[in-house]
Amino acid sequence: MDTLTSLADGFAIALTWQNILLALLGCFLGTIMGALPGLGPSNGVAILIPLAFTLGLGATPSLILLTSVYYGAMYGGRISSILLNIPGDEPAMMTCLDGHPMAKKGMAGQALSLSGIASFFGAFFATWGLIFLAPQLVKIALLFGPAEYFALFALAFMTLGGVSSTNQAKSAFAAALGIGLAMIGVDTQTGVPRFTFGEVHLYDGLDFLVAIVGLFALSEVFIFLENRHGEADADKSKMVVGRLTPPVSMIKETTPTMVRSTFLGFLAGVLPGAGASLGSFISYSLEKRLVDKDNTFGTGDPRGVAAPEAGNNAAAGGALVPMLALGVPGSGTTAVLLAVLLSLNITPGPLLFSQNPDVVWGLIAALFIANFMLLAMNIPMVGLFTRVLMVPPRILMPVVAMVSFVGIYGISGSSFDLLVMVGFGLMGWVLRKLDVPLVPIILGTLLGNTMENNLRRAITIDNGDWWTLVDSPLSIALWCVAIIGFILPLIIGRKVKAQMHERRDEEGSISD
Repeated sequence: MDTLTSLADGFAIALTWQNILLALLGCFLGTIMGALPGLGPSNGVAILIPLAFTLGLGATPSLILLTSVYYGAMYGGRISSILLNIPGDEPAMMTCLDGHPMAKKGMAGQALSLSGIASFFGAFFATWGLIFLAPQLVKIALLFGPAEYFALFALAFMTLGGVSSTNQAKSAFAAALGIGLAMIGVDTQTGVPRFTFGEVHLYDGLDFLVAIVGLFALSEVFIFLENRHGEADADKSKMVVGRLTPPVSMIKETTPTMVRSTFLGFLAGVLPGAGASLGSFISYSLEKRLVDKDNTFGTGDPRGVAAPEAGNNAAAGGALVPMLALGVPGSGTTAVLLAVLLSLNITPGPLLFSQNPDVVWGLIAALFIANFMLLAMNIPMVGLFTRVLMVPPRILMPVVAMVSFVGIYGISGSSFDLLVMVGFGLMGWVLRKLDVPLVPIILGTLLGNTMENNLRRAITIDNGDWWTLVDSPLSIALWCVAIIGFILPLIIGRKVKAQMHERRDEEGSISD
């Protein structure tokens, strides 16, 4: 009952004109960014962080704007998957399998609308899961001491590569680089400058917002400059959208699929390191085994569209659970959202629900509002979003660069931060060429100091005894899960990743 009362208070916060307009803006921009191949939710949120701070928004409005962008980008990824056979982001890769064949049959509008309904179904019930599961996690998290928190952060780093990762060494390198960057600045306990090289601007450490915008947004601009010829998009104008609403029989047929996929996707989102990509893949694979008796999957089966979309959007909602309740992000995008919270002097974790209930419940209420907005927006405005896909990158990328530079300068007023951002952009470009993941770097920069402080506290409390890190059943359990999470991708990761790509190849998802 207390939960429902808190949710009602959240709706009172979210249903102000400012927050409704911010949610609408976030949903619209997020859908566009999700639809544009290559951007995705992480980049979309990173690009708009400067906007949120430039507008001078408080904690709750900023989060409402950025989480609406997050949900909108998850919705938008399906548009380019279905129409162009190019996934807007990795979780939308499985949608290509049946979405594009449906579009080739003249059912593009139905495929888009059905995928929108499946996205709504997954995200809506995942939000209810967030409401009931996050407070329960908080009760468990209150048992944590410094040693347990250190083990929890180690778990976050060791599982960040995800089950679909094929190179844990690169993930480990990225995490180590992030922790190294977090050490720049004056040591809070000894007062000794570390890795500042005499530069006064570095005494306060690196601003992780600058790092995020540089790594995600500017690196995208550099990649465009490298490949400025782009791809031939001759087929864009030839795609016929057709009827926008799917028949009732199609919705009835796909409803059991949505239910099963939502459950699986939510679990994949809650588990550290699994994420939306694995949620989408598992949902599609299970559904194919359960219901594909006539081998129709891959030829334009509506169930093959509904399964991955419900799965990846449920995973997006599930990833917010560990972020809010434990302060540990469940996905790359929630790592970026965690940075926003920390920059607003709000620390996610067990005490968040008691110290900042207006932020938490206002955000959760806004997620419900954003879902209904996205459902209402994505069906009638499909034609508009398809036209956005035709915007050439040579126009889009200068806008991204402009927003990044103006936004960061508006936040800090420092030209040094602009140089640091360019440096991070170049580093992001190099690392992406080397196929090194960027999210562990962000996570290391965010959590490095907190991890170090908890390690010091744990050792100090036990008079320098390092065995205190494995002195409780909870910390031992966390270390065991962390080790399993690191080793598992080495065993099955390559196989899972290969299956994801093989399935696309076998079922004709690659455009001719």
